[in-house]
Amino acid sequence: MKVFTIGFTKKSAEDFFMRLREARISRLIDVRLNNVSQLAGFTKRDDLRFYTTELCKVEYIHAPQLAPTAEILDPYKKQKNGDWPRYEEQFLNLMRERRIEETVPREMIDGGCLLCSEETPHNCHRRLVAEYLREKWGGVEIEHL
Repeated sequence: MKVFTIGFTKKSAEDFFMRLREARISRLIDVRLNNVSQLAGFTKRDDLRFYTTELCKVEYIHAPQLAPTAEILDPYKKQKNGDWPRYEEQFLNLMRERRIEETVPREMIDGGCLLCSEETPHNCHRRLVAEYLREKWGGVEIEHL
């Protein structure tokens, strides 16, 4: 099984969609809590669904069960440099509570690309989701686009 991840920050629409096309993903899985913000630019939910379908010929899925809660995300975002270890611990506890390894279909993840806003995966929950599922399911290859 292979899962991709991508963030849209500091990427042009051309770069973003070319990365998705070149990776030959099977679906784009939006794991953002808020995917309708004006700050999302070309990745607002309805626009993204259209572009993903038309430009990449893949399905768009919003998977809020893979997003943090506002109670976890807001304090992290509002701190000047955020407390990443605390955020990571809280988010992983949330994934365990939600039992995503049992409730998220493997076929949804396989070949899919987890989307969030962060430029890199290092301090982003999309990486945590991918690594969590690899730990629980085994045999999951992760590629960050």
